[in-house]
Amino acid sequence: MAIKVLIVDDSATARELIKLTLQKDNEIEVIGTAADAFIARDMIVKLRPDVICLDVEMPKMDGITFLRKIMTHLPIPVVMVSSLTTAGAKTTLDALNFGAFDFVAKPHSNIYDGISDMEEELISKVKQASKVDAKQLQLNMKKFVSAHPIEKYHLSTTTQKIIAIGASTGGTTALQSLLQTLPKNFPGIVIVQHMPGTFTNKFASRLNEICQIEVKEASHGDKILTGQALIASGNYHLKVIRKGGFYYVAFGDDDNVSGHKPSVDVLFNSVAKTALSNAIGVILTGMGKDGATGMKLMHDAGAKTIAQDEATSIVFGMPKVAIENGGVDFILPLDKIPQKIISLLNSD
Repeated sequence: MAIKVLIVDDSATARELIKLTLQKDNEIEVIGTAADAFIARDMIVKLRPDVICLDVEMPKMDGITFLRKIMTHLPIPVVMVSSLTTAGAKTTLDALNFGAFDFVAKPHSNIYDGISDMEEELISKVKQASKVDAKQLQLNMKKFVSAHPIEKYHLSTTTQKIIAIGASTGGTTALQSLLQTLPKNFPGIVIVQHMPGTFTNKFASRLNEICQIEVKEASHGDKILTGQALIASGNYHLKVIRKGGFYYVAFGDDDNVSGHKPSVDVLFNSVAKTALSNAIGVILTGMGKDGATGMKLMHDAGAKTIAQDEATSIVFGMPKVAIENGGVDFILPLDKIPQKIISLLNSD
């Protein structure tokens, strides 16, 4: 049975191009298009789509407000179609917190010029979205908006360990949940989250506002410091190198690895070579297999490795392949991962 998709975008051009793109795949059926949230609301009730492609900036009711209403009253997987502007990046990050499955970057200039670049990604993410449990997305949103305080963990001693984390689809909310719990004296963290370069700085800044540790977008040559998390720029591979007794990050502009730049495999491979048993690797929710090879190298080099479990992953792709590849020591729900890292650090 074909995946039923509803497209919601105030631009008639964008609606038509997204429709034509999705219709190239015979497993997808576009059952309707809507120019605003009010038209879309009636179509959702009548047509019951499997997936919604939603613009973030619309008249009458903005995409975030509409998304929250969808996820509250009739949870359906939503793929946000977002502009790569600063404002668009901020709104898209909000959307991921409020239950969106993932996003696809809309070309920032003439959409005709960039549509071919987003075709494969859009079709792939719509297919993946159709397979997820929308109630899990709804639960993620409820956790985010909940007023309950987040449990924070404490580290008894400082260490020279490195924590390497890889994530993709669903990773923005997973990283926020994880990093918010960590104490100021936590070892240096290096992170690859699959997202465009326009988004990574904004994402890091937002995390920095709500975490005890400092969170920043990595710059070439940054020293990895206790109490700091460095997030890879969306434009470059991120590697860990060692100079003397200290660890630093270095950028690489090679081709995509495991389908991505930045690639989790590139990060994990470098950590396996430089930090050996002084590292802990964590692979979170995500589509595909990026990170599985690198995590196995980390594991074989003596690092402890953790994968997010299926029940709490939005997409159990990257963790699943890493587990099947034999590189994972612990499989845990997201809320148990910080505690496990702390216990591993305190046991050394």
